[in-house]
Order: sequence, then C-alpha cells, then structure tokens
Amino acid sequence: MNMTETMRFEGLRGELRQNEPMARYLTWRAGGPAKRFFNPVDLDDLAKFLRQLPPEEPILFVGLGSNLLVREGGWPGTVVLTHRPAKHPSFEDGLIYAEAGVACPKVARFAAMHSLGAAEFLAGIPGTVGGALAMNAGCYGGETWDLVERVVTIDRAGELRSHAKDDFEVGYRRCELKSDASASGGDEWFASAHFKLPEGDTEESREIIKALLKKRIAAQPLELPNAGSVFRNPAEGRPAARLIQFCGLRGFERGGARISEKHANFIVNPKGAASAADIEWLILHVQKVVEDETHVRLIAEVQIVGEAK
Repeated sequence: MNMTETMRFEGLRGELRQNEPMARYLTWRAGGPAKRFFNPVDLDDLAKFLRQLPPEEPILFVGLGSNLLVREGGWPGTVVLTHRPAKHPSFEDGLIYAEAGVACPKVARFAAMHSLGAAEFLAGIPGTVGGALAMNAGCYGGETWDLVERVVTIDRAGELRSHAKDDFEVGYRRCELKSDASASGGDEWFASAHFKLPEGDTEESREIIKALLKKRIAAQPLELPNAGSVFRNPAEGRPAARLIQFCGLRGFERGGARISEKHANFIVNPKGAASAADIEWLILHVQKVVEDETHVRLIAEVQIVGEAK
C-alpha cells in the first residue's frame, strides 16, 4: 500500500491494495480492477477496516469468485475478499460454525468426518459460506438455508449482529434480511453461520460426496474457467441448459467466451482471453434468443457489477 493508504488506515493486519485486477480472483479469469482491495485476516480485522471506510464507499464482498462478473471498468469502491485457505469450520455449542470465507466443500467434508448428514451437497458448490447464504445456493436436492440455525452479519460500522433464521426471507437462489430485523437500517453482510445437522454416517456421507463430485465432473466443464451455472432454472418447464441447447446455442462464441458444449448453462473462457464484455454480451444474447424462441425469460444467477470500460 502507498503512504496515503498507510496513514488513512490504522491497525490492519490483512492485505490492502489499490487498483487490484479482479481477474485474479474470479473463476472466469476475466474482469476489471477494484479501486481498493482488502483481504482481512479475521472478523476483527474486517471490522477495523470497515470502521475506517468512508460511509459512501461502495463495498463488494467476494469469496471464491464464482457466480460473479466485474466489468472492465472495474469496481469503483472497495472489494473485500473473505476467503483465506487457512479458514476451516469448527464446532460451537453442538453446531457447525463457519465464517463467511470458508469454502463450502470444507463444510461438507467436516460434517461427514463428524458423522453428520444432510450437508453432502455443499461439496458441489464452488463458493464460500457467505456467498451460499446470500443466494441460498443449492444443488442435488439441497439448499444452504435448509441447514442454517443462525447467522452473524457485519455492517458498515463494523458491528456484528446475530440473527435467527426467521429474520430472513429465503427462496430459490435468494435471501433478504427482513426490514424489521435490521437494527442498522443499512447494509449488512454475512460474517458467519451456525449449521444444525442431523446425525449421519461418515462412510455413507463420504460415498455420497464422492458420487456427487463424480457426477459434477462428468456433467460440467470444470476443466475450463467458468463461474458456475449462469441462469436460474425456470420455476416450471425445462431446465435452463435444455432451453439453451434447444435454441441451438451450445458452442456459440463471442470473442474468447463460449457457451459450453458440455453443459449449455455454463459460459467458459477456454483460453483465458475472454473479456468481461464478451461474457456479458453472451449472457444477454442467450436471454434474448431463448425468450424469442420459447417465450421463457431466463434470469441470470450470475451477479454482474462494475462499470463498462
């Protein structure tokens, strides 16, 4: 960090940078820079940082960088990278505790190792606990909020608040804090969660996880840069991938970005040369073609942020 940043922010232990290329942190390997970038060591470090930010500063929390596209013009404020490889789940009061930056597969493996069931599907989610909470991520019949007992959020003032599950409106790929449950009246981001799981069997859970990962590898283009499923599945009718394939878009390209031949609801960046603009153009093109031909409006699951270049 430069001298201005050193003087402005005090007592931080994490990494603080300026104009950090977000392509390094996004699974699409594309995207513009963050004006300011901070990777806190822990929640106390994060709280100190947030207290020193200008109140009007736009903030974007990023975990493993899946399900996210940052336009070439970049993010005009601060990106907080929550993930740290050293972060792991633990036990608290008989519940599994995990900070927002813990990778979801770690929670699945931790639960299996301690003979707890119902969390195996988390092994198939390529993101962190924070992102999974924010979008109620799910796959293979399970959803994140099915497992939640309570959560902790953090606000702009660096204040941590505990919330019960009932404080949130939760649905398919969405989660919103109820207005009467928000003490801050402003932005709150997930800091951690406690998960309550039923008893299970370690070997059975391991076999389920192994089978799910095998299925995922066989069906999804994991060998190429991607951000996971691009569109939500419609409430009724065929899945998004089948609609896209029906419209003849599988393998369609724009610049360095391509609709995967292996799974049509994935956009891949095979050579790492795709721009965020290429990817966004493909997303909009798919929506238009599918709606024109099937009268179904696909809703993007991917979050698109930042400024155009």
